[in-house]
Parts: sequence; structure tokens; C-alpha cells
Amino acid sequence: MDQRFANKVMVITGAAQGIGQRVAELAAQQGAKLALVDRSPLVQELRDRLAAITDVIAVEVDLETFQGAEQAAEAAFKAFRRIDILVNNVGGTIWTKPFEHYSPEEIEAEVRRSLFPTLWGCRAVLPYMLKKKKGAIVNVSSIATRSVNRVPYGAAKGGVNALTACLAFENGERGIRVNAVAPGGTEAPARRIPRNTAKQSKKEQVWYQEIVDQTVSSTLMKRYGTLDEQAAAILFLASDEASYITGTVLPVGGGDQG
Repeated sequence: MDQRFANKVMVITGAAQGIGQRVAELAAQQGAKLALVDRSPLVQELRDRLAAITDVIAVEVDLETFQGAEQAAEAAFKAFRRIDILVNNVGGTIWTKPFEHYSPEEIEAEVRRSLFPTLWGCRAVLPYMLKKKKGAIVNVSSIATRSVNRVPYGAAKGGVNALTACLAFENGERGIRVNAVAPGGTEAPARRIPRNTAKQSKKEQVWYQEIVDQTVSSTLMKRYGTLDEQAAAILFLASDEASYITGTVLPVGGGDQG
């Protein structure tokens, strides 16, 4: 596999499972030095596995706080003396139901989960990139900005899209590219640590199935994507191959534009 990230330091948040894990695996194969960030200790297992391939550290922090993001950026810089790429991958729907059924606490929790880690991650890493006047940030958004039963999550990911555009405007002439991918439904192994451990009621199962049905019907390909298909788009935008692309939200949803 080509070494397009040779001598590049990549920080990946939400690296312990799913899309983040696959991004880390492929980036390691392509020569990146990695700072894997997650609040789950599962990230240590991934570090141990990838250590046979590349230089890698694991950082366990809560990215819903600025302090956590700042600690992650400091740890990456201390280990590698530079940060070239940031992949903000933390987020995900916690509940699935019509908006009138969300409690105020659930709405706030969704926004904390799917907007603030990206805000904090960008804010923590940006000063390191500005010092060397070069860097690439890839935020993971979602095509769920137009979907059913996920209003708070969709609103949070809409915020990620706006953050991406605004940061790109501010930093385009300062050598830092900022883009986002908007994944559609993605086939992935069952999460070892689920976002919501409560048992679904029959009504909640119906609401969740409505999401699945809408996701498939909205795609032109009538299927879910794969982890490799999502990771490939993220790594393209992170790479020098995308050197003239910034401020872009790339839908990766089988034709669903989100």
C-alpha cells in the first residue's frame, strides 16, 4: 500500500470502534504516525495492535470537554513534536425517536456528543497547525442532517457542517484545509460499548426501523456503505491529494446528499 502519510502525524478521535478504528488501521498502513483518542480503554487494544506497524500512542480523555481535547493535543505534540492531520470522528445518535418525545436532557446530551467534541478538537489542535502554517482537518458529519427521528443529532451535525465552512474561510490563506465527510448508513460490527445501554421498547424499535428504512430508501444504491468506503473518503480529504479542496462537505451516502 502506498505511503501517502509517511512522516505525517495524524490525530484520530473516536478511534476505538467503527469508522475511527478503520481510519486508524488504513492510515497506519499508509505510513502515518498516530495519536488515537477515545474515552474508552478499547483504544489501548488498537494501539497495541498498530504498534507493530507504526509509531502510535493512545490517549483516554473525554472529548465532550475542552480539557479533554486539550490534553489529547498536548499528548500528541509531546510524542511527535507536530500535528499534521486531525480527524474528528466522535459522535453518533444516542436515541432515535420523533422530536416531541425527546426530553430536554436528551437533547442536550445529543448535542454534547455530536457537536462539542468536534468544536473542542478543532480548537485544541488549531494552534499547533498555525505555528507551522500547514495542516488538514477532516470532520465527520452525517447525511442525517436530513432524516427522521434524529432531530437533535441532525442539528449537531449541521453545526459540524457550519463549523467546517467557517474554519475553512478563516484558515484557507493560513495553510490549513478544513473539510468534512457526511457518512450515510454504514455496515459495522456491533459496538462493543453501545451508545445507549437501555433496552429498546417496542415503540423505540419501530422508530429505529424507520431510520433504517429511510436511510436505505434515500440512497440511490439502496444499500448501506462499508467501513472501507467511509474511511477512504476521510483519508482522501486528509491527504495531499486533496490539496486544493477546503470548506467542502462530501456526502458518502450512496447518492444521498443529506
